[in-house]
Amino acid sequence: MLHQTKPIVWPGKPYPLGATWDGEGVNFALFSEHAEKVELCLFDSSGRRELHCITLKEQTDQVWHCYLPEARPGLLYGYRVHGPYDPSHGHRFNHHKLLLDPYAKQIKNDLKWSDSHFGYRIGHAKEDLSFDRRDSAPGMLKGIVIDPAFSWGADQPPRIPWHQSVIYEVHVKGFTKLHPEVPPALRGTYAGLATAPVINYLKRLGITAVELMPVHSFVDDRVLIEKRLRNYWGYNTIGFFAPEPRYSSSGTISEFKTMVKTLHSAGIEVILDVVYNHTAEGNHLGPTLSFRGIDNSVYYRLMPDNARYYRDYTGTGNTLNMRHPRVLQLIMDSLRYWVLEMHVDGFRFDLAATLARELHEVDRLGAFLDIIHQDPVLSQVKLIAEPWDLGEGGYQVGKFPVGWAEWNDRYRDAIRSYWKGDGGVIGELAYRITGSSDLYARSGRRPYASINFVTAHDGFTLHDLVSYNEKHNEANGEDNRDGTDNNRSWNCGVEGPTDDPAVNALRSQQKRNFLATLFLSQGVPMMLSGDSIGHTQQGNNNAYCQDNELSWIHWNLGEAEQELLAFTRRMIALRKSHPVFQRRNFFQGRSIKGAGIKDIHWLMPNGHEMTDEEWNKESARCLGVFLSGKLEEQAERGEPVTDQDFLLLMNAHHEAIPFLLPAPPTGVGWVALIDTSCPMSENPACLFEPGTSYPLQARSLVLLVGRDPGQVRAVERRHET
Repeated sequence: MLHQTKPIVWPGKPYPLGATWDGEGVNFALFSEHAEKVELCLFDSSGRRELHCITLKEQTDQVWHCYLPEARPGLLYGYRVHGPYDPSHGHRFNHHKLLLDPYAKQIKNDLKWSDSHFGYRIGHAKEDLSFDRRDSAPGMLKGIVIDPAFSWGADQPPRIPWHQSVIYEVHVKGFTKLHPEVPPALRGTYAGLATAPVINYLKRLGITAVELMPVHSFVDDRVLIEKRLRNYWGYNTIGFFAPEPRYSSSGTISEFKTMVKTLHSAGIEVILDVVYNHTAEGNHLGPTLSFRGIDNSVYYRLMPDNARYYRDYTGTGNTLNMRHPRVLQLIMDSLRYWVLEMHVDGFRFDLAATLARELHEVDRLGAFLDIIHQDPVLSQVKLIAEPWDLGEGGYQVGKFPVGWAEWNDRYRDAIRSYWKGDGGVIGELAYRITGSSDLYARSGRRPYASINFVTAHDGFTLHDLVSYNEKHNEANGEDNRDGTDNNRSWNCGVEGPTDDPAVNALRSQQKRNFLATLFLSQGVPMMLSGDSIGHTQQGNNNAYCQDNELSWIHWNLGEAEQELLAFTRRMIALRKSHPVFQRRNFFQGRSIKGAGIKDIHWLMPNGHEMTDEEWNKESARCLGVFLSGKLEEQAERGEPVTDQDFLLLMNAHHEAIPFLLPAPPTGVGWVALIDTSCPMSENPACLFEPGTSYPLQARSLVLLVGRDPGQVRAVERRHET
């Protein structure tokens, strides 16, 4: 390690960017187009005392670099960048502010907020046009030089096909923080997610991928800290290469790698929720932590008529400048790093429409999307867009190119509205549960382009969706003004918790309706962690700052929670065992070759096919769907894919409706596999013959399968045992 004496400095190389240990020393390289001078600052192990400040004399193609032959992994460092402080022209250099390396692979998170972190004098009459000379280093984040060595062994990506995927949205800390079977020291950490109790739970549930909420290093906004709150969700990135240190029990990046390797061994993919659209530095009054002080006019989109201000397509104060090749390089280098070095299996891009903006508009053929599509590494992993941002024209659902899947909020809204009991939505419902062909088919995409979800981190949990009509966000300290008012929720007659058994029974049934619909729909289902065990946030639909038991998953399961968990497992297992619910192609609504039957029928309660008049009825709330088991698809080896015939009945009306059953193309009748109005143990095993009516209860979903008498007797025997 470096000592008190002046370190030996060699010229080094401009590539790769960041701090790179080569086994003998460390190369440092930092890009800044407009800098006049760059200093590399080295700190002791506490991060409080600056040991050396080295002027980088070498500059190659706007990259400042040096090599320290005595440096070793574990060294703490940062930069001071000199240049003009001229906000009106987009420049905010201030060498009094220590800056975090954008390529830091590990970060010491000892940020202690003070006025010194701001490049201007807070309270000055002209605010950010002033200049602050206080040193921010003592309470600033520092980069840590890493040794990337790790024994991956035979680790291989599971490569679950899209159409067979079941995604589980997880918060690293919240999922295990209260888990009684996880060792206390590992709760809320990457290591906690890799423990046997957690892995066993995920495997028994049946999910194929965890989608981790942001694990790129992020900071807590000063205003939240002053309110004694935290940025729990993590959509406030400051380091695009470094795992968030607060989730590490060991303080090493190998802990994250071990988590990925362990999940892979269990056949579970790891998808990261990533935030490349903005940074934690906020608007023109935000702090100077990294990008702003390194080269503000390069890294951020500035207003063309006054570069003092930032374009804000994200609602966070700034937008990364995807038009600059070095910013594109930063993002692409980050993505490749997480795939090649950390072995993750895909990404969900927050506010992805922002990344596609070339000028002011969203450009479907933007440079970022083009580069991703051509990249031999990134084009082979799972790519999921949150296909909107807050700017003009930012809503781009259905408009991302081939190779991308999308969070489908139209699915969410349609399913919520239908089970809430709204009229006039069954036409929309039909599109959504069959893969949203109206959104994706025209551009050559498949049903699995649609990531179907009813709930996600942003909004009500499933339990709260059926328990609250209004948001209750008072704990966030914003007088309940934050969070959406468009919840499309229904409290089943009582706002919040109740002891009324009828209300609680109805809420349980509604939860089963949502889960059954989600897992029987075409597309890729995504479930919010905690929904399978009745997690509640007490009506808070914007718990981004609640790093406490309001957000953490509780694992003390009562009878109702255990029954919901069993139902969820059953629905996922049913989906995974039947290709008809995992189609790779859209329904055609026409006869299948050689079968003489359509691949899908839409039925009215009288057993007849839906008419245009019925589709347009405001009062229509009951729908039947026949799904043929003869699929016009082939398995990987070329053989035709076949399955059983299914009949899905849905009734969102407040009264029971007898549904006349059609004749199945094969077999002699129908057997109900799922009836959400019944506890699982009471689902009927008897045969319903064609021409008889199924007693479809109020607000219920039923799934029937075509059976012959021998199959019926086998089902009855299974129920007896």
